[in-house]
Amino acid sequence: MGGDEVGVGGDGTRIKQIKRIDMDFLSFESLHGATVYSGKYSQRLSVRSASSAFHPLREIYTAEVGVREATGNNDGPRIAEYLRYCGLGEGYEWCAAFVSWCHGQAGYPEPRNAWAAALFPAGHMVWTRASEGTGDAARNTRASSNAIPRQGDVFSIYSTSKERIAHCGFVDGWDGKFCLTVEGNVDNAVVGKRRPIKTIYAVSRWH
Repeated sequence: MGGDEVGVGGDGTRIKQIKRIDMDFLSFESLHGATVYSGKYSQRLSVRSASSAFHPLREIYTAEVGVREATGNNDGPRIAEYLRYCGLGEGYEWCAAFVSWCHGQAGYPEPRNAWAAALFPAGHMVWTRASEGTGDAARNTRASSNAIPRQGDVFSIYSTSKERIAHCGFVDGWDGKFCLTVEGNVDNAVVGKRRPIKTIYAVSRWH
């Protein structure tokens, strides 16, 4: 995404301002890597050094870990922001709104939907679990170069009682047995989890 250099610190540290939708970040770059601060929300996260690939979507969703509802009723200032991005007020399930909002902050116009099932259209699918009764087996739905889920992809959980996809979040790691995730609307918060891949229903990619 880049940024405009706005100054140089006394120790030679370069300061860049990176503008994203509705949010301004200050990036303090040095030989030892960088730290990103969000002045508006006082969030902090470590990012890779300049020699590593920069993944703005991942930096955004990992920064949200720890955000909590105000009263446990799908509410609170940050939850309201996720839902408002999708045209809704507080009180609605917000896992898909969280995913949509993070994509928006990274500059992606889609997805922008608070309905989890809507984030898995055929054109964006990269992986699906095999049909029932095949255990851990899985099949890929794209060419092999795109078949393995990667950081920033979106995973889904299927509800048998609702007979539809009922939850989603970000894939943050995938080792063939477990999926590391960052997801919202879990225990009233944005959290990181480790889910067995056999519990993942499908994975889509919007970035």
